[in-house]
Amino acid sequence: MSGHAPSTNNECPVARTLDIIGDRWSLMIIRDAFDGIRRFSEFQKSLGVAKNILASRLKALVEVGVFQIQPASDGSAYKEYVLTEKGGEIFPIVISLRQWGERFLFAEEETRSVLLDNASGQPLMPMEVRSSTGQAVQPWDCHRVRRIASES
Repeated sequence: MSGHAPSTNNECPVARTLDIIGDRWSLMIIRDAFDGIRRFSEFQKSLGVAKNILASRLKALVEVGVFQIQPASDGSAYKEYVLTEKGGEIFPIVISLRQWGERFLFAEEETRSVLLDNASGQPLMPMEVRSSTGQAVQPWDCHRVRRIASES
């Protein structure tokens, strides 16, 4: 991710999304923000990423509206990176990646983090893609079409 705006000549929403959050560090920063991390030094400590990489990713994520910078909530001179509504909408993407990793990348006896629902204390239900009528949908149940903006 070079910090520039996503390519507007690509008609694929997946490609445009990957332009913004498709690298490891950007997604890990966003994951940490969901866990309550807000300050540069806290992201750096949690991720162990080089400061220049962290700074460039945070700058790019602010530029595209995933984060906004606010004065520190404790009144100190620090600034905090706070997820915007746009950034909060990335939550299902992070959960989907987490659940795929839990299912396919860990042996049963391997130590791993687990995300629990605060209300029940239980793991989240597996995510499913659903049709407009509420039915579970698989890749072969869908197709892409090109929607021309003037037809909308």
